[in-house]
Amino acid sequence: MTLEFTVPNLACSACVDTVTKAIQAIDTTAQIKADPTTKQVEVTTGASESVIKQAIVDAGYTVA
Repeated sequence: MTLEFTVPNLACSACVDTVTKAIQAIDTTAQIKADPTTKQVEVTTGASESVIKQAIVDAGYTVA
């Protein structure tokens, strides 16, 4: 399934790397597209939305 999140404090490529690694720690096969300009993160994963959202939060980011 494809999930979309708005991450207001996603500011740069380092932030994208951090969020990507946090999600891949949960689902190694997840496909992640993150854009610091639009603050959007799109995740194609088999994991639940709540698990992915928590991974982003645990990495230090806010999910709107």
